[in-house]
Amino acid sequence: MAAPGSRQQRRRIDPLEEPKGLGRRRQPRTSRDVMGRFSEGFARAMGTSGFLIGLTVFVLAWLAWNAFAPKAAQFDPVSNGFAVMTLILSLQASYAAPLILLAQNRQDDRDRVQVEQDRQQAQRNLDDTEYLAREIVALRLLVRDMASKDFVRTELRGLLEELDKREADRAAGNPSGS
Repeated sequence: MAAPGSRQQRRRIDPLEEPKGLGRRRQPRTSRDVMGRFSEGFARAMGTSGFLIGLTVFVLAWLAWNAFAPKAAQFDPVSNGFAVMTLILSLQASYAAPLILLAQNRQDDRDRVQVEQDRQQAQRNLDDTEYLAREIVALRLLVRDMASKDFVRTELRGLLEELDKREADRAAGNPSGS
């Protein structure tokens, strides 16, 4: 037992003394989605070949037992038209259909969310592509305005020729240089 006024005692009195989620025992929450997950599992199981084979074997065994077993051992005789089996299969179908529809609705909701996320991603990709296209155009404009290697060579040759001409004029005694 914690001493009065101790930290443990204060925690029991004031839940704000401790950060959320640390050391506190959470009460088990029942998920609102338990039925949805159950229906998806049920629909997934019913859609397998194993379920169909198992149900077929069950029905064949039921029919064989009640058709060929001694009258005292039959629990759903042929004379009653297999009423119990019909009731069981009808009950199974009456629960299966709504559960399958519930599972389909949940899948539709997930698909709708996925489509929205895909649309948002496509929009981001389009925005990025347009940005990159604008950047490429800006770079092309900058490159077009830049001097090419041949232009610079031509200009430098022209300047060298002019310098050579000035040097030749100076050497010849013509101080004007033009």
